[in-house]
Amino acid sequence: MASLNVGNLGEYLREQRRSAQLSLRQLADAAGVSNPYLSQIERGLRKPSAEVLQQVAKALRISAETLYVRAGILDEQERDQLETRAVILADPSINERQKQVLLQIYESFRKENGFDTDTTKDTSADGPRTAGASDAEQDHTPSH
Repeated sequence: MASLNVGNLGEYLREQRRSAQLSLRQLADAAGVSNPYLSQIERGLRKPSAEVLQQVAKALRISAETLYVRAGILDEQERDQLETRAVILADPSINERQKQVLLQIYESFRKENGFDTDTTKDTSADGPRTAGASDAEQDHTPSH
């Protein structure tokens, strides 16, 4: 647990909960976790799973990736890449084929600039995707 900055996560969650004007009990109910468990997370005594962080993020209406970074599950560059991908995939003004082409271009630029394009740590609902995946493999992505 030493490698995780769980205390920082707890402080951040408390700050976000207060900004949303939610009591600990209200957030626990909205996230589907127990009140004592959420309290322990906020105090830095518990390390929550990615699933719990996702539920809490949804209840707070904040980015789950931000919580993953705070918890040490995801690094900053991975978060930025995932958020960029999510924005592209969520854009209703372009079709699925255009989204896939844009993602391929984005990943090729990242690779050209020396950034690892391996997204096997991806925790999004679409699952892991890699730059080397074929069009046929990537076309199965559900539309948002």
